[in-house]
Amino acid sequence: MGRWEPNARGRLEQAALELYGERGFEQTTVAEIAKRAGLTERTFFRHFADKREVLFAASGQLEDLLVRTVIEAPDSTAPIDAVAAALEAGGAALYHERARKRHTVIVANAELRERELVKLASLASALAEALRRRGVTDLAAQLTAEAGIAAFKVAFEHWVNEPDEKDLPQLIRESFDELKAVTAGK
Repeated sequence: MGRWEPNARGRLEQAALELYGERGFEQTTVAEIAKRAGLTERTFFRHFADKREVLFAASGQLEDLLVRTVIEAPDSTAPIDAVAAALEAGGAALYHERARKRHTVIVANAELRERELVKLASLASALAEALRRRGVTDLAAQLTAEAGIAAFKVAFEHWVNEPDEKDLPQLIRESFDELKAVTAGK
């Protein structure tokens, strides 16, 4: 190992995405990720519990952003609009190329697809709890959060599969507009 270089976590994430793209998730080892990043396996495990977590490490920060955005929305904001604003803010924090690479790795592996669904369910639960804290009834909070995650998933799929068309927040906004139109019977 050479001199200490900053951003070990970011270098590990980048190395993992590169290797997963080149060799596949299953065929990539923690040792290879650490080596590509110019770090040790020990350093890898200081930052991530396992090689899956490299792909999901930012979910806690995303959840914090979504919850904070819902809670801080003006009192006059409808629950669905508070969730839409939160998911737009979350979408604005994602980088297209990294998200596309990550998505490609996840869809190629059943275990990772399952993990992604668990993380999305966790985000829906956090959004529902944030809505309850705003005084929204339990049923309305759950429905709104789940519908919001569904609208986000549709927008995200479109975004990663249609490069350079629109930005993710715009696609999220359009998904919510379509959801509102469908539920209004239009």
